[in-house]
Amino acid sequence: MIYIRTDMNDIIATGHVMRCLAIAEAARAQGEDIMFLLADPQACSLLDKHGFPYTILHTCWDDMDSELPIIGKVIEEQRIEKILVDSYQVTPNYLNALTQMVKTLYIDDLNAFEYPVNALVCYANYGKTFYQNRNYQRTNLFLGTQYVPLRRNFERCGKKQINPSAENLILLSGGTDKYNMLECLLESIEIKKYKDIQVICGVYYPKYDYICGKYSGHQNIHVYKAVQDIEKHMEHADLAVAAGGTTLYELCALGVPTIAYAIADNQLDNVKTFHKDGIIDYAGDVREENVVGKINSLLNLYYGNCKLRQQKSEKMQGLVDGKGAWRIAEILSQM
Repeated sequence: MIYIRTDMNDIIATGHVMRCLAIAEAARAQGEDIMFLLADPQACSLLDKHGFPYTILHTCWDDMDSELPIIGKVIEEQRIEKILVDSYQVTPNYLNALTQMVKTLYIDDLNAFEYPVNALVCYANYGKTFYQNRNYQRTNLFLGTQYVPLRRNFERCGKKQINPSAENLILLSGGTDKYNMLECLLESIEIKKYKDIQVICGVYYPKYDYICGKYSGHQNIHVYKAVQDIEKHMEHADLAVAAGGTTLYELCALGVPTIAYAIADNQLDNVKTFHKDGIIDYAGDVREENVVGKINSLLNLYYGNCKLRQQKSEKMQGLVDGKGAWRIAEILSQM
């Protein structure tokens, strides 16, 4: 049995749970039983849809030290042997205490401190050089994009077909769109230029009904919320604009040329490395600059430049093979 400790809500959005779901699905396909451990019921409906059981700890998601007595009791009662932890709220004390009780694997992209765990995964494009100044003699490190935890739908994707013009656009902003990027982009782009514009809203996006109403008269704009088949929407697109989370790696697997922007500190290394490596263009940090103008300039650059989009697409698919979740599940099984 593999246990997974993670959370989602309107503050931290859905990213942690979604990548854990990808790993859980891979582990289930390998014959493992899975149990999620949650602070509260926020993720229950999503886990129900995917058929995964869970235990609610009834704790504070942002005060994990205080849950140690409770999770310790659950570990004893359910005879837990190993836990995957995916949360930015962990502390050295929490992970150290947990690792004294069970075998631990932690998913990281912050390098906030030296994590006292048995195994550490950093799947970011900068992962292989991220921990050079840390002393991880007792921790097994699994670093690099071969460990990007994507659902099996992103595995073995065929070569992306690049059309002469980027007439099909997809806009993605993560779980909450805290900085209102979807609306800003729709207000600024040349809508009539595109045959189809897909707007993908996260589960916690507060303006879904408003956006649907505002653009209901545009036959080429289609607004979706909390889609379960995101890969189909991405496959249809010639070009994407997306925030700098795991979504970028999904777009890489499918080879969809992408323009990225950052909305959080933990995305900065990610988007900047993509840009430096010539894989995904970075338009800027929405918290510090007006990135919409830069995005529009890049959209115009990409629109009719088939060769440029072909080059980017090939680099993207060369980086991510979609098998990362399977590899992490194997690591957990062998712990």
